[in-house]
Amino acid sequence: MLKLQTHLLFLTFGILFSAALFAQNTLKKIKVEGNKFVTEDGKAVVFRGLNVADPDNLHTKGHWSKAFFQEVKNWGANIVRFPVHPAAWRRRGKEDYLELLDEGVKWAAELGMYVIIDWHSIGNLRTEMYQADMYDTTQKETFDFWRRMAEHFKGNTTVAFFELFNEPTIAGGKLGTCTWEQWKELNEEMIGIIRTHGNEAIPLVAGFNWAYDLTPVKNNPINAPGIAYVSHPYPMKNGGKPWEDKWTEDWGFVASKYPLLLTEIGFSGAEEVGAHVPVISDESYGDTITKYTAERGISWVGWVFDDRWAPRMFSDWNFTPTRQGKYFKKALLEYK
Repeated sequence: MLKLQTHLLFLTFGILFSAALFAQNTLKKIKVEGNKFVTEDGKAVVFRGLNVADPDNLHTKGHWSKAFFQEVKNWGANIVRFPVHPAAWRRRGKEDYLELLDEGVKWAAELGMYVIIDWHSIGNLRTEMYQADMYDTTQKETFDFWRRMAEHFKGNTTVAFFELFNEPTIAGGKLGTCTWEQWKELNEEMIGIIRTHGNEAIPLVAGFNWAYDLTPVKNNPINAPGIAYVSHPYPMKNGGKPWEDKWTEDWGFVASKYPLLLTEIGFSGAEEVGAHVPVISDESYGDTITKYTAERGISWVGWVFDDRWAPRMFSDWNFTPTRQGKYFKKALLEYK
């Protein structure tokens, strides 16, 4: 009897210890209140952080470690975005990939950074036609991905956001057609799957033109409470300079009614490694986008904290900042 009581005591202690450890390794829950992100105690939060490369890519290169996340934190980030490519998700296998995500979420929590999990496809989910093979997916696989994420991270408040689809585009009809109403229906399906599983992460919904154009939201918003919208306003989108009036017309107006999170911003000089349309610009873009977002309480995440993916933030694994790296590191640290 004494042995049984001792066993039960240790079992109870183990459960309590695990619960306490889980609590230590998660952050305050984030929710939507009006057009703001707030903590459970009502404190408004503006997120400013960094994208990393696909976790599978980082692990393969030997850089998926807490030391890497510490460097992200050292640059001033309070949020980190994990882009999960469908091809990598299949190649590594679901269980192995979930182990990577668990590690990343744990390290982020220990360092006080929230996490966005992003299904990193580019193309037309309705027709299942995509920009490149790495982005190939199906509606079934996409829905199943969010089912698994919802189940696996239920109750983990560090994973504050689920970005449902990285960059929707029909590429001028080359990838088929998709109306806003059809795209809206697909997103509402994903949100329903996530919420039916009891997960309270905030769904992030992107617009067309490679996650730039949110104009349909004005008259036909997503039919689900507690969500936020996404734009990727790279400097050459919609004709380039001057930016502010176009931004307000194309996506900025959303911030007056809903939370808005720019999950990719960044620039590259034309002479730099990896320079490509639509990211070519200079520090004037940085000045304009950081000012614009600060004035409107809009959150943002710089692309990308890597030495290869572009526009890159650093040039080597000593984390030597590139041109935009210097800019955004300074900008992030000024908010601390």
